Order: sequence, then structure tokens, then C-alpha cells
Amino acid sequence: MASRLAWQALSLLLLLTVWHLAARLVPAATLPPPGAVGVVLVRALVHGDLGHHLAITLGRVAVAFVLSLTVGTGLGVALGRLPLLDRVFDGWVVFFLNLPALVTAILCFVWFGLTEGAALAAVALNKIPSVVVTVREGARTLDPGYRDLARVYRFGGWRTLRHVVLPQLAPYLMVAARSGLALIWKIVLVVELLGRSDGIGFKLHLFFQNFDVAGILAYSLAFILVVQAIELLLLAPLDRKASAWRD
Repeated sequence: MASRLAWQALSLLLLLTVWHLAARLVPAATLPPPGAVGVVLVRALVHGDLGHHLAITLGRVAVAFVLSLTVGTGLGVALGRLPLLDRVFDGWVVFFLNLPALVTAILCFVWFGLTEGAALAAVALNKIPSVVVTVREGARTLDPGYRDLARVYRFGGWRTLRHVVLPQLAPYLMVAARSGLALIWKIVLVVELLGRSDGIGFKLHLFFQNFDVAGILAYSLAFILVVQAIELLLLAPLDRKASAWRD
């Protein structure tokens, strides 16, 4: 773990070095150096509205994440365990998997108005198909021997789900969760840019109108750091705990 963090720190240092060197070759308004962006970031966090908009975007990401993971997992298990259902709805999965996020967001806002529900629905609808595909593959590989053993010992539905099904699905759920977190926050920014009056995406739209590259980079960097913290402090430990039964 320590070695991995050291390599990540070294990689980040290399990225900052390349960024600094590239910033020296172009005007500051086009690509501000890391130090200038850091100043904007700290100022926005201490004296500006970064915290407010960051919290709003994180809330939307959390709701859409839980919604898409819950619905996608249920559908994925159903399609993976019921071949007839999978054959009937596989075309649906492929269709929605290839539907651009921008199209979904626009349609949701047109159909349901510029509301919070429409924004969350647009994000969830874009992520659910990829969760379905991932979990479906896991459901197809469930070991029937464990299921038969649970039946012999009369585990019941809940205990079978908890002690037999979910441990085997854990790697697939973690893949869906990690890819979901990386994708959902990007879709949330697009949705906020199109139809919300708050959030990081809304602020990026304002910075774009003013050609404020430092503001764009500062607010984007703030959210990237938060998502990375969630990965290191929540998802990575959860992944280790969920995989402990294999050791």
C-alpha cells in the first residue's frame, strides 16, 4: 500500500512538472501554472463559493451513484440468472449503453423540465446499463455448488444473498462502483452545465463564458481531489474487505 501511494505521488509530481513546463511555453491566460491555479483554488475555498457548489455536486453524485448501482445490480443479477429474460432485454441494454449522455440529459430536461429529478434521472439512466453489463457477467459465473450448499443448510433467501451471492459478486460490484464513480461525476457536470443553476458544472459554464481557464482548472481539480479521496478512503478499503474471504 505504501509503495503504491509513493508511486502515485511520484506520478502526480511528474504531471505537475510537465504542467509547469508547458505553462511556460504559452500565455498565462491560456494555461496558468499549477501555482496560480492553486492560489485560485484556495481563495475559492476560503473566501468563495467552492464549498457550496462542491457539496451540491457531491450530493447529486451520491444519489445518482446509489440509484444506478442499486437498479443496475438488480437488473444485472436478473439478466445473468434468467437466460430468457437476458435474450429479450439484451437489445435494450445495448441501446441504452450506446446512448450518449448528452442526448439523455437533453431529453430528460425537455420531457420533465429543468428539475432536480430530471437531472438525477439523466445521470442514472446513463450509468445503469454499464452496471447491468458488469453485474450480469458476475451473475453468470456464480458457482451453483455454493447455492446447493446453502439450500442443504436451509440458509433462506436473505442469508443466501448475504453469504453466498454477494461475496461472489463483490469483484464485479467493485468494478461497477469504481467505474461508476469515475463516470457519474463527469455526467453530473454535463447535466449541471445544461440545466442547473448550481454545482461545479454550473460554475464551469460561467468560467467558460468569461474565458477564465484558472477558474475552470481550480474547480475541476477540487472535485478530482475529492473523488480520489473517496477512492482511497472508502472504495479501496471496502474492496479489500469484500475480497478477504478469498484469502
